[in-house]
Amino acid sequence: MTGTQIDLTRYVKPGDTIIIGQGAGEPQALVQALIEQRHSLGGVRVYIGASYTGAFRPEHADAIEFISIGVVGRTAALADAGVLTIIPAHFGSLPMLMRRGVLRPDVVLAQMTPANAEGVHSLGAVCDYLSNAVEMSPCVLAEINPRVPFTIGDVLVPSSRIAGFVHNDVPLVPVERRTPSSEEDIIGRLVASVVPDGATIQFGIGTLPDAILSHLGDKKDLGVHSGLISDAVVDLVERGVITNARKEIDRGLTVAGSLLGTERLHEWVTGNPSVVMRNVEYTHNAGVLGRLGSLHAINSAIEIDLTGQISAEVVGGRHLGLVGGQGSFARAACFAEQGRSILALPSTAKSGATRIVHRFSDGIVSSGRSDADLIVTEHGIADLRGASLVERRQRLIAIAAPEHREQLRALATS
Repeated sequence: MTGTQIDLTRYVKPGDTIIIGQGAGEPQALVQALIEQRHSLGGVRVYIGASYTGAFRPEHADAIEFISIGVVGRTAALADAGVLTIIPAHFGSLPMLMRRGVLRPDVVLAQMTPANAEGVHSLGAVCDYLSNAVEMSPCVLAEINPRVPFTIGDVLVPSSRIAGFVHNDVPLVPVERRTPSSEEDIIGRLVASVVPDGATIQFGIGTLPDAILSHLGDKKDLGVHSGLISDAVVDLVERGVITNARKEIDRGLTVAGSLLGTERLHEWVTGNPSVVMRNVEYTHNAGVLGRLGSLHAINSAIEIDLTGQISAEVVGGRHLGLVGGQGSFARAACFAEQGRSILALPSTAKSGATRIVHRFSDGIVSSGRSDADLIVTEHGIADLRGASLVERRQRLIAIAAPEHREQLRALATS
């Protein structure tokens, strides 16, 4: 093996399941080797999470069975082509699925830092389910990249665990910020109005979560316990907003499962003792989340119906999302003594169609109505906690786009 070259037939057997690091942790050279050598591997299964490179394309399904729990980033092309096998599951259940053999990690492709003086590598930008897969797998293939930030937590891998490796010196896959729309900016301000000082927050990735975080600048002593963090967290730490000083557990620490941002975020976390990377069996664990008394879970969805049911996976027959960690965090926040579960979404899609609907056309419910709490659009906040079905309909219609309200009222009473 020299540079980015590796003969995968030495490590991969026909029928093997391969787990690949996601997001900023995608090992680009190993993925390219897998694509180029796929016909010589005898047929393999590949689990992919969030991918922003677009490296895997539908034509690669001639020798690879692609598996995921949903669609994130640029994997929609695989789903649209009918070559992505989707397992509807909570993000936090992935290690259990590995242990039960559903997603047996025969081979893991992981991006890592060079080893430190003790012979230990860091997975850097991604911990989530990857660290579980590395621990369970009999064959870990590493892509050693000096640009990977050396983070601490559940991300440390001794050199003895690595069966083979390649070297690559390329930037990590970035997730750039985009300017929020006027609607997203309004939603951000409204969400910020219900987040109190001292709250521990969880949030997703994208323009809307960044817009929300940008409006938290006047808060004090916020904490972070989240499946991921972005560049927006760096802004709030540097402004003294995020201190983690009031967290019931992990006081003084920002807890995250992965990093999705730019080089600024990667530089900030490198050697930073106030950031700890934990796997999904910690970040999404009900027992752990239950100890966060002021957990404010901030998530989004594709649609919400008039009873408070949430659709985050399919619309118009197309897979566009996943359950992810929303269910775990939303329920924990609902049960937290001083917590809230906040679902934020624009009232209409780009097509102008309402995202507050009478019922889901595809009939797929990602989160039940019993987990609904605060729903926020650019038209206001609907508090569904303890609300009856009639009250829910009234409150949700009130924050729907004005041009859709009359039809929603008619459908609700038909």
